[in-house]
Amino acid sequence: MEQNRMLEVKDIRKAFDGQEVLRGVNLTVNRGDVIAIIGPSGSGKTTLLRCLNFLEKAEAGTMTFDGQLYRFGHVGRREMAGLRRRTGFVFQNYNLFANKTALQNVTEGLIVARKIPKEQAERTGREALDKVGLSDRYDYYPSQLSGGQQQRVAIARAVAADPEIIFFDEPTSALDPELTGEVLAVMRRLAQEGRTMLVVTHEMGFARNASNRVIFMENGVVVEEAPSADFFEHPKEERTREFLRMLH
Repeated sequence: MEQNRMLEVKDIRKAFDGQEVLRGVNLTVNRGDVIAIIGPSGSGKTTLLRCLNFLEKAEAGTMTFDGQLYRFGHVGRREMAGLRRRTGFVFQNYNLFANKTALQNVTEGLIVARKIPKEQAERTGREALDKVGLSDRYDYYPSQLSGGQQQRVAIARAVAADPEIIFFDEPTSALDPELTGEVLAVMRRLAQEGRTMLVVTHEMGFARNASNRVIFMENGVVVEEAPSADFFEHPKEERTREFLRMLH
């Protein structure tokens, strides 16, 4: 399994104003894994994801990404930039440029950060938008798109960079229920293609049917982790059972 391992996090810790939000979390992601991270609000799920992409600075712990060791709290800007180039991040609130079209939103990072020639970037961008079902929306601005379409542009932007892993931070929580389905359908397709994904989500259907592993967090620690079917059918921890009961 070692050679299949993409990401390993050991004992990651993070506090805000003296309040520990991550209290020694361990995590392993293998190539092709789709891992759903679930748990009540305030359990540290989003903070964990943001620390893995250096959007937040963890104070302690280590991360090994594709064989390279990063010590949280001692990571330089160049290392951060290098890691971000190999990962994608899909935010809760899309984070699109309001003054750029769907296609420009997707190509901006390719042209500016990766120095890819414009023509090639646009070809990649169109392919990415086609993949998320927006081949008729290249020239639309965010204000002309529904929330679900905007989130699909954000996913296309992440996919266009061909990252080794994509982090999703509650990608449907800002959407109406009928728009949630179209975003989850795109994510399911990515999962079927073998994309490696780490998904913080409240969508239990996705966690059960599209992920291969589920991590349940509360109070900054991992309470339980298991293959998805086992997690939902035979949860081991009483706290997990209680959480799942509350959802029904």
